[in-house]
Amino acid sequence: MEPKTYDVVIIGGGAAGLSAALVLGRARRRVAVVDSGAPRNAPAAHMQGYLSRDGMPPSELLAAGRAEIARYGVELVDGVVDRIDSGFTVHLQGGQSLAARRLLVATGVTDHVPDLPGVRERWGRDLLHCPYCHGWEVRDEPLGVIGSNPGSVLHAQLLRQWSDDVVYFAHTQGPTPTEAIELDARGIRVVHGDVARLVIEDDRLTGVELADGRIVPRTAVFVRPDITPHADNLLAALGCELDAAGFAVVDTTGRTSVASVWGAGNAIDPRAQVITAAGQGSAAAIAINNDLTAEDIALAVKATAHQSTPL
Repeated sequence: MEPKTYDVVIIGGGAAGLSAALVLGRARRRVAVVDSGAPRNAPAAHMQGYLSRDGMPPSELLAAGRAEIARYGVELVDGVVDRIDSGFTVHLQGGQSLAARRLLVATGVTDHVPDLPGVRERWGRDLLHCPYCHGWEVRDEPLGVIGSNPGSVLHAQLLRQWSDDVVYFAHTQGPTPTEAIELDARGIRVVHGDVARLVIEDDRLTGVELADGRIVPRTAVFVRPDITPHADNLLAALGCELDAAGFAVVDTTGRTSVASVWGAGNAIDPRAQVITAAGQGSAAAIAINNDLTAEDIALAVKATAHQSTPL
């Protein structure tokens, strides 16, 4: 069976993908959104910093977005991409395939956090990653930051403006001499030693236990995750130019080095928050529609030329 052909196939149905689908649907393009149903922010109870949607659960934003794109005829396909042919035929696990004139990849990223007891279970609850997303909700509480990569100390410094009780757990990323001076200057206590686990009582985080048995009371702990493209990095598989971290190099609209391929959201910008990702999806959609229009013009001129009869 020949695959259905779309003007645009969007891979990833988060804020970036749905925002792009909304713009393209309203532009009367034939669009399909392929989504695996595993959004990055699913563990979070609320989404913060999104103007007019501050505090909304992420699932509600996605549900509202899905309903909006459906009004414009955008098709939502639940599935996981298996591979993409060079001619932009998108093959899904299970055998379904879709053909596209243009592709937008908005599949997000993978967060790597310390492999410690309690971390995955508390992720997005009281084990947090983003000061701007969660700092206000834990303001003035006793906070901790687990050192796991070179950006961890900055995380502690950022959190200091939300609480005057911040502890930096050196764990696998002790501060440099200069960083130690800076931490001390702002009243951020450094606790050396390996972290063994998060202490959970009555389904609440109450402290951090070190390998030597010490327990430091805390009510919320932050980590700065190492962020990488997904293992199946679709943009890399398509041959897009990548930066040193493995993310596709794009222009201001999300256009990659491969013709007819765009990226948006965390798939190209690992630090983009939800509102940023939505904006990137909108910008990419406008650029894609303009690119399709240029092709439509060329095809129309070519067809007219073939139909013309010489005098």
